[in-house]
Amino acid sequence: MPSEITIRLSQTAKDQLSRLKRHTGMTQWNELCRWALAMSLRDSSAPLVRDIVTDSNVEIAWKTFTGQHSDIYLSLLKQRCVADGQEPNDDAVNKTLHIHLHRGIGYLAGRQDLRSIQDLLAITTE
Repeated sequence: MPSEITIRLSQTAKDQLSRLKRHTGMTQWNELCRWALAMSLRDSSAPLVRDIVTDSNVEIAWKTFTGQHSDIYLSLLKQRCVADGQEPNDDAVNKTLHIHLHRGIGYLAGRQDLRSIQDLLAITTE
């Protein structure tokens, strides 16, 4: 995925992340988004494919989103494309990223037991 990719979020996802930031004490969008992506990717079911309206003012550059682990995130997304029967080209990877990111944000936002970073760590072993 080219480094100039910018990830935009829907207004709903922005609102959910704002609540999650308050509850967990995490301060960076990209950190919560990494957790959200990982939560969705670990679920083997296919997300409901839908168009996501990226109508918020939250934009995250790919490099900021992935930090020093760009190759790992790109590999995970390509692997998921292949697992879902898609050619892992730039368009499919980008769509997979947005769909899984938004599903993961929804997963995290729906957790009533998520009140701290420790709670976030605890759900990774479920």
